[in-house]
Amino acid sequence: MPLGNVAPGDLSRSEGAHAVHMPSAAQLRRAIVTGAVGSALEYYDFAMYGLASALVFNRVFFASFGATGGLLASFGAFGAGFLARPLGGLFFGSLGDRKGRKFVLLATVLLMGIATTLIGALPTGPIGAVMLVLLRLLQGFGAGAEQTGAATLMAEIAPVKRRGYFAALPFVGIFTGLALATLTFKVLQMSLSEADLLAWGWRLPFLGSVVLIGMAIWIRLKLKESPVFESLEQKHEVIGTPMRLMLKQGRRPLVATSLMRLGETGASTIYTAVAIAYLSNFVSLNQHLPRAQLDGVGTRAVLIASLLSVLTTPLFGALSDRVGRIPVYRVGAIFSVLWAVPAWWMIGTGDATLVTVALVGGFTFGAQSMLGSQCAHFAELFGNRYRYSGVALSREIGALLAGGLAPILGLWLVGLSGGKFWVMGVYMATLSLLTVIGTLLSTETRGRDLTRLDDAVGASSR
Repeated sequence: MPLGNVAPGDLSRSEGAHAVHMPSAAQLRRAIVTGAVGSALEYYDFAMYGLASALVFNRVFFASFGATGGLLASFGAFGAGFLARPLGGLFFGSLGDRKGRKFVLLATVLLMGIATTLIGALPTGPIGAVMLVLLRLLQGFGAGAEQTGAATLMAEIAPVKRRGYFAALPFVGIFTGLALATLTFKVLQMSLSEADLLAWGWRLPFLGSVVLIGMAIWIRLKLKESPVFESLEQKHEVIGTPMRLMLKQGRRPLVATSLMRLGETGASTIYTAVAIAYLSNFVSLNQHLPRAQLDGVGTRAVLIASLLSVLTTPLFGALSDRVGRIPVYRVGAIFSVLWAVPAWWMIGTGDATLVTVALVGGFTFGAQSMLGSQCAHFAELFGNRYRYSGVALSREIGALLAGGLAPILGLWLVGLSGGKFWVMGVYMATLSLLTVIGTLLSTETRGRDLTRLDDAVGASSR
């Protein structure tokens, strides 16, 4: 990743009254590469599960539930991981504030890797379904602080004036991982018959992830600890119960960020995994189109939207460095409100071009405009003693509500309506409207001193 015109003074700056030894340009470049590549390899596993839930698991583990029932059960197991994410956020968030960012990044990717690999070895049927849910809980527990760690570490390392851009770069890895997972399933669909894919082909990417996770751990061992956290240690300001203090003093930013996650996470999940499930199970029936054809339309659209997001996410982060975090976030949320119903009309047609336009608009631009500004903004909202705890918990509360429960409820409502497109459109617009409200509860944080112990909003003492 190019660093552009980063001034030497930006890399050896002082944060307010607290001198912080910032990394060199070479160290910053290494942090970008290791964070992005590690996130790509880790998120490949997570995205693979979402795609399998839409295309395979309903017919492998929950076939006895019927078409719609099996799909709901499949996404119920998918949502189980989101139930564990706030718990993982609580546990690993506190650990990140006490032991450091790097330690947690290593622990979470190892935990997720073990769970994902074991999924590939599960027996089919009811016993396998129970074990699938348990492994999904373990996977979600590890994911509860993974993305938080990457974004927080990058925000604390980055030059102040370009913090939005640099904090968004680890998420380039996430979309690369999503694209890799989608491409893997696309290759399987093209190479195997549907019977072979359901019999054994779906196991290959899960079993093969053990190699990718090993690479991710090796890469992350090269990461250096955040200088902002090291400053906290040197001043003996690390506390033993950061989560408790955050829940006492940081409730205002916690509420704001949790609401701000709904539109972004909802769009990320609904425009990828749920859209594919909707195409396969409702559009194929209503439009009298082959299911395999629509599976291909969905995975191809997600692949294109994911690849384009590699570019748009850091661009929106850079834009937030120029005009502010809140304007970029709020405009993205309002766009998502307006885009939702037209997008789901396009998805409901089953037309490959219209489906791709819908996903690129909703995911590549709508969701990523919020995410690009979110990466730095959330880290800037919370004080240094419990920053990791606050960002982790708020991100995972939003992930539970919009990434776990929202898809299940949305699919259930669509099932009741007989597959009407406007149901998901109104549902997505509602999540985005709640995010607009969240931006009103927040405040502008661009350029904030990350060594400060108080929050950007609300009452907390130094």
